[in-house]
Amino acid sequence: PILYGYFRSSCSWRVRIALALKGISYDLVPVNLLKDGGQQFSAEFKAVNPMQQVPALKIDGIALSQSLAIIHYLEDTHPNPRLLPQDPKKRAQVRMIADHIVSGIQPLQNLSVLKQMGEKKTEWAQNCIASGFQALEQTLQHTAGRYCVGDEVSMADLCLVPQVFNAERFKVDMSPYPTITRINKALLELEAFKVSHPSRQPDTPAELRA
Repeated sequence: PILYGYFRSSCSWRVRIALALKGISYDLVPVNLLKDGGQQFSAEFKAVNPMQQVPALKIDGIALSQSLAIIHYLEDTHPNPRLLPQDPKKRAQVRMIADHIVSGIQPLQNLSVLKQMGEKKTEWAQNCIASGFQALEQTLQHTAGRYCVGDEVSMADLCLVPQVFNAERFKVDMSPYPTITRINKALLELEAFKVSHPSRQPDTPAELRA
């Protein structure tokens, strides 16, 4: 497999965690979202992903984009360890939390949107994340065990950790979100979350390395 990604992209990080959990080794092709006006806009990368976004994964003779679509494919082809619970209610909760982050928070504060916001970009990102986290904290109080849904790592957790990293990067006050904070801390102790961390990637700039 070949993963096209960027060290700090939360969408790329979700896929790196899934690959690490499932023990799938891959080659990385770094796509620097800031360099050369954004390498994602190159003709070469557009041929891989017409949406010109990371991540993209070439695997089993196909090219996939969109982090959750990639993770679903990995789940279908490498079912262990499973990232979707067998119980239909828990499975729905996992998908709900993942969608909450992937559709309801992350796109509002991603690079292309922040470029449009100019000087207000930090304030905008903080507001988007805080409003999303207020709802997420409430949801997790009903679904969480050790992790987002019960005590098994799921697709929801793969979405949570990169989003908390973004929140901290934008200096969001995390004190109103004790459940989110507790789960994030527990997940960051797991090896798959450590090796996939933005501070430990081949394309991580020297000054940001762990």
